[in-house]
Amino acid sequence: MVKKPRVGVTGSDRRWSPGWWCTALALKLAGAAPERISVRHSPNGKSLDALIIGGGDDISPEHYNSDLDAKVKTDSARDRLEIEWIQKALEMNIPLLGICRGAQLINVVRDGTLHQDIRALRKRTHNRPGLLPTKQVRLSPGSILAEICSKLRLRVNSLHHQAIKDTGADLQAVGWDLDEIIQAVEWRKGRIIGLQWHPEYLIYLPSQFALFRWLVKTAREHK
Repeated sequence: MVKKPRVGVTGSDRRWSPGWWCTALALKLAGAAPERISVRHSPNGKSLDALIIGGGDDISPEHYNSDLDAKVKTDSARDRLEIEWIQKALEMNIPLLGICRGAQLINVVRDGTLHQDIRALRKRTHNRPGLLPTKQVRLSPGSILAEICSKLRLRVNSLHHQAIKDTGADLQAVGWDLDEIIQAVEWRKGRIIGLQWHPEYLIYLPSQFALFRWLVKTAREHK
């Protein structure tokens, strides 16, 4: 029997964590073995074939030289944990998927910057949080993401009030909403995708489940 790729999933340490349970289901359906990682959930020591950095609280502004007095909800212990895991994934060259906060943190690790609050930038897109696919995103033709989703325009959900401002080293923006705020990035060297939306809540859409299938396929190739 072919062993399933092991995929680490970082996120909240709370017992009831919908993001973890939905991501784990998506990975299992795609043929992977998910492993939960948080400040209270230590990995079992077996090597990972891919990594997902999940959504959650804001990133502490100290990590991207922004306003330390801004009203943001942060989790410094989780910041440190996930920064270490992103750096490990980069060193091991394993596939990496960043979801919402995860995409932002990957960008920060690569020396990019963030909008601390996008609400004032909204002109054409409502900033009301929701799990349903109500927000429009256009993808760059020829991008890995457009190939994965088999579309250049997506309907996605939105749970964020921060976003990527300037892309970090080797990252390029490949997705934007109607207000031209970055919604997706890719690593120019491949294997890394960051999404501002939450595909784990949209796996009933083929274009969104395809993201987990891509990660698992790429993880198998890495093995």
